[in-house]
Amino acid sequence: MSNLPNTLNSYWLWREISSKLGVSNPAYKYWIETRNLKLNNKYLFIQKNTLPQKHEHVEKILTDLSGHLPIKYASDRLHVNERIFSYDKMKLHKEFEYKFVEDVKFVNIKKFFTEFGIRVSKNSIIQLGKIKDLEIGPDCIFYNLKNDYGVVVYE
Repeated sequence: MSNLPNTLNSYWLWREISSKLGVSNPAYKYWIETRNLKLNNKYLFIQKNTLPQKHEHVEKILTDLSGHLPIKYASDRLHVNERIFSYDKMKLHKEFEYKFVEDVKFVNIKKFFTEFGIRVSKNSIIQLGKIKDLEIGPDCIFYNLKNDYGVVVYE
């Protein structure tokens, strides 16, 4: 199990920035004041309000990813198969809100946790799955979800 950071509240997807600006893929490497974040060595994000001044105008048209995580990253952190976010036939699929940005599918984990009343602190360790497969111990909080699924949160 692992913690689930909500780090994208203050980041933009690099793929969207480069597409809207028409700049090459490695351009961000030359922007000294621009901070970036890489998730799963696959997804690159640029911190909001750190773009070079001549490119700041693009921030007005970028997609806000607050509360969202790429489905591959979210599935790794919640210890579930990413099919749960990919296929309509999965029992929990409709419980999540999704967003597509430049062919990357994001899932709104924050909204899901809020709707089910799941409290997660910054250092929490989270596991989502079928109840029979969860590791439920005395030092955790268990949340029963729909369709025989549950969430275990270790503080």
